[in-house]
Amino acid sequence: MMKMWMKPLGSVLIAGTLLVGGAALPASFGMGQAQAAEVSMVNVINVVGKGEIKVTPDVAYLYIGVESNAATAAAAQKKTAATMNKLSTLLKTDWKIAAKDIQTEQFYVSPNYTYTDKEGQKFKDYSATHSVKVTYRDLDKIGQLLDAASEAGANRIQNISFASENPDKYEEQAIAKAMASANTKAAAIAKAANRSLGAVITISQDDAQAPIAYAQYDRAMATASESNAGTSIEPGEITVTTRLTVQYEMK
Repeated sequence: MMKMWMKPLGSVLIAGTLLVGGAALPASFGMGQAQAAEVSMVNVINVVGKGEIKVTPDVAYLYIGVESNAATAAAAQKKTAATMNKLSTLLKTDWKIAAKDIQTEQFYVSPNYTYTDKEGQKFKDYSATHSVKVTYRDLDKIGQLLDAASEAGANRIQNISFASENPDKYEEQAIAKAMASANTKAAAIAKAANRSLGAVITISQDDAQAPIAYAQYDRAMATASESNAGTSIEPGEITVTTRLTVQYEMK
């Protein structure tokens, strides 16, 4: 979806519409008016301005799961359920994470096979996997939480994503930067053409990109294992980005 602002500028606005949409002139539009519209079409500049804001994330999404193997599907599912119950108690009781912040991400049971040239495909066992998405806001303790989850039996800790829960509050700053960028570009184009920059005719905004960054937990675990220390996770910074397409008069 795009946001659009317009300034009514008579024939110049008509020219902008023709330039973008290619609409036909009405039959009653006279030759003189058509020539004026063609001139107006030439006297516009279209540029794209980009604005970026660096933001410190305030929330992390942790993807934690359990996978168990057994000879039957029911047995594999039972083993996974037992470990997941233990993990759920850990998250809710020991780490005070609300139930609404623990959401099932995946649950499936599937057969496993081996393959050899001599015997071909042969059934091995069943895997039962259950993973949850955990929303966590105390970013300084993420490493400790993941270590505790691993000790509780979680063996599918896949990745972490960092984000801002309220990116809209940064959008105004990103828009201001994007508009400044568009003004600078348009002014340079007008100057290069030995012309001057006029008023803004139209502005359209692409939706701001949701800020998000990822961290791979398996690398963090490897580092922690080598140093015999707890896992250390650094959220770093994320970027809020928006783009404006701006059309100007050129005098």
